[in-house]
Amino acid sequence: MASLLQDRLPINQDVLLMQKGTLMRKVRSKIWKRLRYFRLQQDCMTVWHARQAGGKAKPSFSISDVETVRKGDESELLRSLAEEFPLEQGFTVVFHGRRSNLDLVANSPEEAQTWMQGLQILVDFVTNMDQQERLDQWLSDWFQRGDKNQDGRMNFQEVQRLLHLMNVEMDQEYAFQLFQAADGSHSDTLEAKEFTEFYKALTKRTEVQELFENFSADGQKLTLLEFVDFLREEQKEGDHAPDLALELIDCYEPSESGKLRHVLSMDGFLGYLCSKDGDIFKPTYLPIYQDMTQPLNHYYINSSHNTYLVGDQLCGQSSVEGYIRALKRGCRCLEVDIWDGPNGEPIVYHGHTLTTRIPFKEVVATVAQYAFQTSDYPVILSLENHCSWEQQEIMAQHLTEILGEQLLSTTLDGLLPTQLPSPEELRRKILVKGKKLKTLEEDLEEEEEEEELESESVEEQETELEPETEFETQRLSPRSMDKKEKIMIQPPLPKLKSPLLPKQKSTPIICPALSALVVYMKSVSFHSFTHSKEHYRFYELSSFSEAKAKRLIKEAGNEFVQHNAWQLSRVYPSGLRTDSSNYNPLEFWNVGCQMVAMNVQTAGLEMDIYDGLFRQNGGCGYVLKPDFLRDTQSSFHPERPISPFKTKMLLVQVISGQQLPKVDETKERAIVDPLVRVEIFGIRPDTSWQETNYVENNGFNPHWGQTLCFRVLVPELALLRFVVQDYNWTSRNDFVGQYTLPWTCMQQGYRHIHLLSKDGTSLHPASIFVYICIREDLEVDES
Repeated sequence: MASLLQDRLPINQDVLLMQKGTLMRKVRSKIWKRLRYFRLQQDCMTVWHARQAGGKAKPSFSISDVETVRKGDESELLRSLAEEFPLEQGFTVVFHGRRSNLDLVANSPEEAQTWMQGLQILVDFVTNMDQQERLDQWLSDWFQRGDKNQDGRMNFQEVQRLLHLMNVEMDQEYAFQLFQAADGSHSDTLEAKEFTEFYKALTKRTEVQELFENFSADGQKLTLLEFVDFLREEQKEGDHAPDLALELIDCYEPSESGKLRHVLSMDGFLGYLCSKDGDIFKPTYLPIYQDMTQPLNHYYINSSHNTYLVGDQLCGQSSVEGYIRALKRGCRCLEVDIWDGPNGEPIVYHGHTLTTRIPFKEVVATVAQYAFQTSDYPVILSLENHCSWEQQEIMAQHLTEILGEQLLSTTLDGLLPTQLPSPEELRRKILVKGKKLKTLEEDLEEEEEEEELESESVEEQETELEPETEFETQRLSPRSMDKKEKIMIQPPLPKLKSPLLPKQKSTPIICPALSALVVYMKSVSFHSFTHSKEHYRFYELSSFSEAKAKRLIKEAGNEFVQHNAWQLSRVYPSGLRTDSSNYNPLEFWNVGCQMVAMNVQTAGLEMDIYDGLFRQNGGCGYVLKPDFLRDTQSSFHPERPISPFKTKMLLVQVISGQQLPKVDETKERAIVDPLVRVEIFGIRPDTSWQETNYVENNGFNPHWGQTLCFRVLVPELALLRFVVQDYNWTSRNDFVGQYTLPWTCMQQGYRHIHLLSKDGTSLHPASIFVYICIREDLEVDES
């Protein structure tokens, strides 16, 4: 099967040496360290391992599972074993999703370098593969698994076994007919290319063929006009359908003659429907498309809770890997629980539990390295500070020295702002959120006093201006004023009771050096929405437990909406969630809470919803809230939404499924009985679900052909989750795959939904084929 990809594979000396195999030490902990023989298979797409060279081997990992390869000195575990193994001999294989890293130690730096370079070359190749290459790789994997005796060919018995592995229950006589038709060499076996023909016969898409023929006059091709009609009528592409048709033909038509004649074959039509352009997610909403110049409080911010944990909150492991994974997946607000540690160095862990500890210094260094690899927009460090005065000073020192230019330690222009800065203004900046001794005004006044000595003449001129004139000038053209004018003409703010300062008799809880690093993110206690309006400033924010936030939504939902239109709010999971489970974030997004913190290490429905919202806008970690959640005078109440919302009717025709994976791959004979469940999450009246019937014994190409209907009042806040389940009449249905996206990012028409695993990783080529239609619900609106 390797021949399908062989011509395109980047074979070099490193890859060849990997194919010969290497004895390396697999390291799981400081205690568990065992020799294993690792070898890259001839397909160059899978790595197998055995206890020794020539021993019984089993699959270790697929190249498509690998995200990247790191050097030994970047591994927390290998660094802890540096006295036992030289770091230059170690390396780490990092996988997509929540799969644990694989730490390996070679016998020499040269061997480690060979594997690091070879693996990275193959990972880069897989990352950049086109649709056909990805399919070839998938077929290669199946061929390897089906070829039980590894002789490069499959007899009919092996093909039957493979069909069960691929979730196909097929009549034996029909399967033998397909086998014989594909056996062009008449050898009673299938080689790589013959297996491909067998696969094509197996995956013939009759439902797509029928759709194609509905728009094709001759059943052989779609002319440019026919394809334009399809895009306009069915795909709702509107006026740009003619230009889009030309682009799509040029992109997906496999034959050069077809491209020249501007026609689309059946293969090209299927290629388009299975591509990102035929995906349910609007391609134009995948890159950054939103206005990023609004104040921070106008955005939902991807936030994590107990970021340092990679397990549960009682006995789980604390690791800098938690911060790396969170940042890689787009998190922009990271939680750091800091306590006094040994040797004067602060440590990070979940206080009063058995979770392991990591040095605060290592956390800051990790953030400095990974903060902006996924997104350029600002990172917020939410400090939960439990340290003594002395170790707080060490914290401030580490933040300042390690983060350097990345750390925002004063306002952007040195002036007193009138609103929070935007993500665009804060590009590549790290902000500290925490307690602060003074107000921002007092901090800037100290700087002002020093400057006043140097600008006495300018000060005298400014005092001649009338107060009303000064304020009006600021309101009309704030950017035209110099520094002195802008500070002086701020509208009056309420004075708070001053916190304890060092010169006072009592010892302050927070050291000034750490306090000074908090600029736009001052943590304050919440008392009531009225109290916040009267006493707090826009750069002061409160945190809410999930229970308190839920109570406030119920008691004062509209006030919460208005509060979040001018001030940031952070919501965090209940301390009773010792298993690091999650709540539904949508309940808090519905009132405009920006930082809804999640245990990102825990997969499930709640994280599917979370990932679904932040899948848009380049995955940058910031999503602009709807306009009615950015208005301080908003009348919106999520429990009682009223006009001007217009109910939409959503029709989802679930047509078919393709190559659905097994629930339990160890059970060869078990074939799934798939059904599709469509769930809508939004405001309470919009939250609902419906499901299709199940198809018995067919995960390969099930057909449902059922239409589900939903009414949605506030689509701007709705997310859709498509879930495939394996029907089980004796217990709960088993999860097969899912995909979640915001209503606003959904394309209408005939679309493929490419399924994701529980961990949010691709289940390629598993998909479901649907037809989506949205229209005004006239019946409800008229009533």
